Order: sequence, then structure tokens, then C-alpha cells
Amino acid sequence: MLAPILALGDSPLADRLLTNAQLTEPEPLVPLSLVWCPDCTLLQLRESVAPEILFRNDYPYFSSTSASYLRHAEGYAEELCSRKRLSSASLIVEIACNDGYFLRNFPERGIPVLGIDPADGPVGTAEAKGIPVLREFFTADLAERLAAEHRLADVLVANNVLAHVPDPNDLVRGAARLLKNDGLLTVEVPWVADLLDRVEFDTVYHQHFCYFSLTALDLLFRRHHLYINDVRQVAVQGGSLRLFIEKKRRARPEVQRLLGLEQERGLHHPDPYRAFAEKSRALRAALRELFAELRMKGKRLGGYGAAAKATTLMHFCGITSKDIPWLVDRNPAKHGKFMGGNHLPVFPVEKLLAEQPDYLLIFPWNLAEEIMEQQQEYRRRGGRFIIPVPRPMVV
Repeated sequence: MLAPILALGDSPLADRLLTNAQLTEPEPLVPLSLVWCPDCTLLQLRESVAPEILFRNDYPYFSSTSASYLRHAEGYAEELCSRKRLSSASLIVEIACNDGYFLRNFPERGIPVLGIDPADGPVGTAEAKGIPVLREFFTADLAERLAAEHRLADVLVANNVLAHVPDPNDLVRGAARLLKNDGLLTVEVPWVADLLDRVEFDTVYHQHFCYFSLTALDLLFRRHHLYINDVRQVAVQGGSLRLFIEKKRRARPEVQRLLGLEQERGLHHPDPYRAFAEKSRALRAALRELFAELRMKGKRLGGYGAAAKATTLMHFCGITSKDIPWLVDRNPAKHGKFMGGNHLPVFPVEKLLAEQPDYLLIFPWNLAEEIMEQQQEYRRRGGRFIIPVPRPMVV
């Protein structure tokens, strides 16, 4: 029986930015509730929204807007090239390739690539870079079709997508079919231990169906005769695991070490998850208290980053235009749009210096260092930053 953990209320859909014309139309609000399964130890959403709705044609997320994430992808690509002897006879396939931020690192080495992604906007950017993309959702049926065409993968990449599918078993089943017998499946996925430690409640939104421990991942892949043979902790997305998975079992010691660590921390028991829920409510109260204090002092606030995180954080914490009247974002696809729920307008980053608010709340806190580096002039003029997670902090 699924154990209730944290109810965040009826929420707008993250990454569903609105046009001016849509502001007067009915807006979908869907319950956002975290539950935990004692059988497979998986933290997950109770309710789900069809992927066709979540990742529709105007999906606004472009990975390449983050310089630090591009650097991360370059290093990741270098590691894959050192692990596998890739050549012009190899094939790298990426599930959910987005705008080609990762695959772009291989054609310059003469290594063929294929992306798979249903979102027209980011895919168009990838194709403009010369990256071939199938504009589809990855499924076990698609894997069968590609296998029948003898398009098996030497390296199959699935970064930040496993949590985005309502049926992870179908994706993993398809990955097993598409992977060559000596192939390598590599996956990056946010680690639930980091979510708990850093009180990352704002990473809970409808695109994220699941929140994985290594224990849950190990059970998932073994079910389809795939084995996690190596694992590494990486800092991206608020703390993630990078997995190296093969059809033959030859696990390195780090795999057993992290599995043992999860046991020691009690991630197979509901208590750590319930403690996370209490910390999330306490963070909400602290952020509301900070906003009230700043309002009393007559301070003006702005927001940075029309990210999916922003939707959850603003909705759960009750942030409205009385707290933050607008947001800025580097992604041109978001300019002139409005956030779901509270309808805050999204502007180019130039508005930040034009308005010079006293404080700037950084919604994509995982990129805070990069954002603060980019906005040194704002800081030089006296502006200060608020980083909301793991606790509200003014810097």
C-alpha cells in the first residue's frame, strides 16, 4: 500500500507557460502528491498526467541555455569516449536528446548519433546542428522497430528522462532491446537522497513521475536483465547519479557501497521521507517570513528563471505578484509568456538592470553560481540574491 508523504495541493502544470490570449482561458490544476512504495522503495507521484500533454510541441525547456550544463555534457562525452572504443562504425543513441546539447559532442569525432525526442522546439534546434532526430516518444515498440532496422546502440544515453516517463519498465525494456550485447547504457537521474538532504521539494512536479534511490533503480534494471556495474555521484540537477549499465554483471565496489549507504540511511523505510515533508513545510514558512520582513522594509523583489521548479515553489509557498511582480529568463522561447497559476510575466534578463530590484529570488537554485556570475553588474549596483533551497539564504 502506498504511503502518503507530501501533498503540495492542486498545482498548475510546470513548463506550461501561457500566452496573453490564454490568460482568460480555464487552466488545468492537477493534484501534486508524493507517495512512497514499501515494496520497491520508490518515491513517486500518486497522480499522473499524459506525456503528450506535458511534453507537447511548445515544450520550452532547452538544455543549452546553461553554460555550466554544456560543460558538464562535454566532460560526460569525454568519459564515454574513454570507456568505449567508439568509431565511425559505432552508434550513439540518446533518449530525450532535447536540443542536442549532448549529442553535438560526437559528430566532430566522426561518431554517428541518433536522437529521440517528441518536443518540436528543442528538436528543431538539434536538427539545425546537424543531429538526426526521431520526433517520437521512446517506447519498447520503437526499440523493436529500430532493432528490426539493425540500428542497435553501442552506447545508449538516457539523461534526466527515466523519471519523466509514467512507465519506467517500458523504457528499460526498450533500452534492453536496443542495446547491443556488449553495449553500454548510461543514465543520469536525480538521486532521492539528495532530494531529502537538500529539501528539494520544488523538484516535485508533474513531469517527474518518480524519484529514484539506487535501490529502486537496481530492482528496476535487474527486472529486465540489465545490471548497474558502476555509479558515480554528480552535482547536476541538485544531485544526481550517473549509472553505467550493461547486459553482463560485473559491478564495481562503488555500486555496493552506495546500496549499503541507502540501507544505513533507512531509505527502505518511510521515516526519512516523512522527515523531508516536515522540512519542506518548515522551508515554506521560513520563505514566507522572509518575504513579509522584506515587504515591511519596503524592499522590491524580482525572480530569475521561469523554470519548472518555479511553478512548484511559487504554488506551494503561495507566492503571487504581491511578492514578486515578474521573472526574467535567458531563454527567448519564454519571453512574453506568463507563469502558470499566478500569471507572472516573463521578461528578458535585461529587465533586471532596468528595474534593479533590491532582491532577486533564484528559482533554478542548482544554477545559482552560474547566474550570480552572469549578474555581477546587478550585484555591483547593490542587488542581493535569495537562494531558496535547502533553506532561504540571502547572499
